Amino acid sequence: MNKPLADRIRPKTLDDIVGQKHLIAPEKPLRKIIDSGDIPNLIFYGPSGVGKTTLATYIARKTNRTLKKLNGTTASTADIKEIVSQLNTFSGVNGILLYLDEIQYFNKKQQQTLLEYIENGSITLIASTTENPYFYVYNAILSRSTVFEFKPVTPDEVERAVYRACDFLAEESGIDIEMSEECAKKIATGCGGDVRKAMNAVELSVIATDEIDGKKVVRLETVEQLVQKSAVRYDREGDEHYDIISAYQKSMRGSDPDAALHYLARLLEAGDLPSACRRLMVCACEDVGLAYPQLLPIVKSCVDMAQAVGLPEARIPLADAVVMVCNAPKSNSAYMGINRALADIHTGNSGPVPRQLQNKHCDGEDNPNKGQFYLYPHDFPNHYVEQQYLPDALKDKKYYEYGKNKNEQAFKAYWDKIKGK
Repeated sequence: MNKPLADRIRPKTLDDIVGQKHLIAPEKPLRKIIDSGDIPNLIFYGPSGVGKTTLATYIARKTNRTLKKLNGTTASTADIKEIVSQLNTFSGVNGILLYLDEIQYFNKKQQQTLLEYIENGSITLIASTTENPYFYVYNAILSRSTVFEFKPVTPDEVERAVYRACDFLAEESGIDIEMSEECAKKIATGCGGDVRKAMNAVELSVIATDEIDGKKVVRLETVEQLVQKSAVRYDREGDEHYDIISAYQKSMRGSDPDAALHYLARLLEAGDLPSACRRLMVCACEDVGLAYPQLLPIVKSCVDMAQAVGLPEARIPLADAVVMVCNAPKSNSAYMGINRALADIHTGNSGPVPRQLQNKHCDGEDNPNKGQFYLYPHDFPNHYVEQQYLPDALKDKKYYEYGKNKNEQAFKAYWDKIKGK
């Protein structure tokens, strides 16, 4: 069985690698490290198909060390021990370069097995991961490695790879292959920054195109049928999930309806209706809050409708609610207030409930000051009477501060008048 095109066409030079110019452009630190030939332990972090394996393979070709490859999804401790056993043999005389793909699937014990040999330089580790290494890689390995983050490849860069793939396939097959600019752009934009997916789409499009007089002309309808629905990267368990929902809420908080709708669309396209609804309700409470409290039941109603009708129609009430949240005045006064109160609770800064607020119960004979002494506010003018509600240790504490919005300032003016301030 032939290797996938992405493996057959791996770049031979750094300049052939598409994307990652922030890492491998001339004068960039990683480029200089690679050119020096003195390779430290490296961790490549980023989404799939953006050049991590390609760059690691290129680095391996520039070193005189024996190259060994492991994949964290299938490798075992025995595989590591097998590599270690070669260190004192002829094949490992110059040391071993270990490329460990998907290191996040190695457990702590497996990673610790490598530690001694990484530390003394017997093994040079180049590891790749699609997950945040600061969460999944053992700290001792992290401290002995340099982390470089890879980014999704831009459509313009992917398009360059598409044309290169067509030329490669034409040379490989001896058949003239014509790929229009429209087709190339469709593949480049439809792969979601994943060059491997783009290469697969190119190869499948060429295979699915009939040869006429020694030539294949790839048509747009063929490409459209074969390009995977992957323009939006999303992994409910990975960093992309948290990045997108974070951007979604921050866009609503920042009153940018265009950005908020964009991230809502990405969530819905990925089928993640629960996250879209949950963050919308959180934002309405946290970021709009008391500036426009009437919005809270409106947002809840929109979420209920979205969950009742399901996708794709759920996009309509959710879009209504998102735009309303963006355009609503903002206040986080209640949110900040509860955070301040919780901070006191977490640090043990509390105390007994004041006597007048306690549930009624019988006083013992040893209590010289019997009685509840609670003042019922409705028995007083304007339904207000001054009395202590916080515990003695916190009696002068202020958690809530009125927001500057019209709504809360109206509340403040009312209570300042009632309380005689």
